[in-house]
Amino acid sequence: MTSILSLKCERITINLRTTFRVAHGASDQRYNVISYLDDPETGLCGIGEGAAVAYHGESQDGIMSYLQNAAGSMGDDPFLIEDTLNHLPPGTPASRAAVDIALHDLWGKHLGQPLYRLFGLNPSAAPQTSFTIGMDEPALMAERAAKSGLPLIKIKLGRAGENGAAVDLESVAGIRKVTQAKLQVDANCGWSREQAEWIIPRLVDYDLELVEQPLPKGDIEGLRQLRQSLRSQNIHVPIFTDENVKTARDVAAHAGAVDGVVIKIMKTGGLREALRAVHTARSLGMQLMLGCMVETSVGVSAAAHLAPLFDYADLDGPLLIANDPYVGLKYDGSRMLLPDSPGIGVSKREAVQ
Repeated sequence: MTSILSLKCERITINLRTTFRVAHGASDQRYNVISYLDDPETGLCGIGEGAAVAYHGESQDGIMSYLQNAAGSMGDDPFLIEDTLNHLPPGTPASRAAVDIALHDLWGKHLGQPLYRLFGLNPSAAPQTSFTIGMDEPALMAERAAKSGLPLIKIKLGRAGENGAAVDLESVAGIRKVTQAKLQVDANCGWSREQAEWIIPRLVDYDLELVEQPLPKGDIEGLRQLRQSLRSQNIHVPIFTDENVKTARDVAAHAGAVDGVVIKIMKTGGLREALRAVHTARSLGMQLMLGCMVETSVGVSAAAHLAPLFDYADLDGPLLIANDPYVGLKYDGSRMLLPDSPGIGVSKREAVQ
């Protein structure tokens, strides 16, 4: 008799190297979940991760509860990924991503190939990843940008308060003084329509690659109007949306409202739906950024196997944490080196600093 695949999970506390501040709040630790999908027939084990991001309605307890409930839905065939995912109980995207990643990792291990090869992708086509500078005093942000020495920096903006946009502008100006790196800015829903109309024309003086999520979550019409207003001023900096988009259906709803979308496997519920979102965006002429939450090398390495499909990448999660229990994706400056070992290509770190 064929054995049922066995799903297990454990909690993990992630310690950040520095306090990470965005418009949603600040944190020194994050609380994720690692999943393990054992195949008793072969002894192989697929590994996954769920990132518990509070502003996306995720919690470590919720992910743990979901995975324990879903353990009886794994089936007995590691190649029937679509069937297994379709029979999972309803759950949050990060909870489902923990299963999806483990299934794909197990699939790759059965076939002895890294995922990028199974997807038919060339790892050398992956874009460089940005390095994130969280919100802080402008002088400290500039210091971190200079110290990074990296050629592509994403700056977190979106400060609250009457003078928030002015301080955001000061932060970008300070960073530009200390580095010639390419700059991207991410407001994380923090600006009103009026603030975005004021600050973006001023930010373009600092040679930005793109502006991410300038308006509150769900304001698609505001994004459309903002983009049209900027174009009328002959300002062509690309506008991307992140928090608005989870699935391929969400991507389609933004046609004509933005230039690009940010896809994260913790929002899509895993690699399968991420691929659908990619193809939807491309069919609508949109640019693509591949992002991550604060994740270990498990989640980020899984996402990285899709990177050759994207124009931009923001996969610096492992660079931001101090106690990553796994090794996988490696970095040569901002260049990502995808793992060549089977599946997502991660292994247990021998010793955590």
